[in-house]
Amino acid sequence: MWTFYHVATFTLTFISYAFFHATRKSFSNVKSTISSEWSGTFGNSTRLNKPYEIWNAHHMYDQPKDAETYLGVLDAVFMVSYAAGLYISGIIGDRFELRKVLCIGMCLAAVSVFIFGSVLEWAHYYNHYLYVVLWILNGLFQSSGWPTVVAIMGNWFGKSSRGFVLGLWSACASVGNIIGALLVSEVLEYGYDYAFLVTSTVLFAGAIVCFFGIVNSPTDIGLRSPDDDYDEKDLEVKVKRSNKESCNGDPDTDPLLANSDSDNDVVEVVKPAENSREEALSFWRALLLPGVLMYAFAYFCLKLVNYSFFFWLPYYLHASFGWLESTADKISIWYDVGGIAGGTLAGIISDIYQKRSIVVVPMLVLAIPSLLMYKNSPDDLIINGVLMTITGFFIGGIANLISAAISADLGKQGPVQGNKEALATVTGIVDGTGSVGAAVGQILVPVLQEHLGWHSVFYLFIIMTIFTIICILPMFVREAPECYQSMKACLARHKCNWYCGFHKPSTSVSLKVTSDINNANIDDVQILSIRQNS
Repeated sequence: MWTFYHVATFTLTFISYAFFHATRKSFSNVKSTISSEWSGTFGNSTRLNKPYEIWNAHHMYDQPKDAETYLGVLDAVFMVSYAAGLYISGIIGDRFELRKVLCIGMCLAAVSVFIFGSVLEWAHYYNHYLYVVLWILNGLFQSSGWPTVVAIMGNWFGKSSRGFVLGLWSACASVGNIIGALLVSEVLEYGYDYAFLVTSTVLFAGAIVCFFGIVNSPTDIGLRSPDDDYDEKDLEVKVKRSNKESCNGDPDTDPLLANSDSDNDVVEVVKPAENSREEALSFWRALLLPGVLMYAFAYFCLKLVNYSFFFWLPYYLHASFGWLESTADKISIWYDVGGIAGGTLAGIISDIYQKRSIVVVPMLVLAIPSLLMYKNSPDDLIINGVLMTITGFFIGGIANLISAAISADLGKQGPVQGNKEALATVTGIVDGTGSVGAAVGQILVPVLQEHLGWHSVFYLFIIMTIFTIICILPMFVREAPECYQSMKACLARHKCNWYCGFHKPSTSVSLKVTSDINNANIDDVQILSIRQNS
């Protein structure tokens, strides 16, 4: 039963991570302007309001291409520090209050982005090493977001609806990209420093709201955990008796506790105290949980592709088709729109069958032709936007599912079921490993683009998508027959005709009942016709 607190938790965690992504998107959306500013290239249309002397007073490079290489290094540095921070933040989140870890990270990330993009530009102070240090700190602070918000959502929403809820909720990253792109496109004409100013201010304000609004877990306010296995009518004690005792025993006189050597086994389960805190799971124990390594390696490959689109798509559109940077920013939104739709639909389907891999593998297979089509997209805004949406549906949608719903499943499965101090650690491992892949991508993409062109970058994406499929294929092979049998049994119970459509009819089943009680002879056999209503 969902309450107001469920809605508030969904909304506030959604907003918090959307604002995280809005600040990241601001950097990828102003790369062309930054490269012009740092290389002293005069005549950029977004900065004509500044005099020539101010425009060329300070710069780090003589050519924009040199600045582009350095921007790729900054992306890689950010992703490396972000990946390392995810492993650390997951462990910290399971040992300290999730809400405080999240909000402190939001505030510190906002400050680092503000200094990086606004303060240093206003001071006209351009220094390679200072930019790297600030972006390392930004990656570490930003890493506090995902493990904590996924852990909070996993505490509030159970497995039966987790695919749909977290599939829809994981659109927060895509919505954040859209918010960031729209904010940047509106203020970019005044200079890239205003883009960083606006997004960092929004992030800091969001941290204050989340600090006073988020509740870590339903048990903190006396509500029942969604994954609680206790019976609603008897939450304190569960007693399991043998069949013989159930038939012959007297429930009024039999003791609650019996000798362990007797035939009557009694199992007592006592509900833990509300204020007790489970022991946090160690990093190595979390790493060895079933499926964690497999999905971590899969996400390593897939996040390389997804984050390459995230970091380089606006620049690719500007460089390949000559579109204005503000236009490229707005068109790039459609990749995120596709990711929102794909993640939500994949979550719904996986909830129906309670199997995630049967959705992940087919969508990744379809992602390969979508990448080939987008590689050959013409210089047309509408066609490019449609193909971009399709690509985002398959790539971004599955990335959202793995990073949210599947990570929550892994942190709530058998060995750690009921332990809410394990989820952030598991999420940090999966997303941290994926971020290592994203960091590798930020090094490979500019190198491949410079020496072999953008076509080679798309071939890299296809290869990494195939590797993702290979990682998840063993689980798909195991789960697909189970899903097929379940689907076959469901179809066998239904009929389809022109008048009634697809429906579940009532059937008459004849059962032949024979009995042999106390070795007595039965002369007559009764045929009972039992009407079953399903």
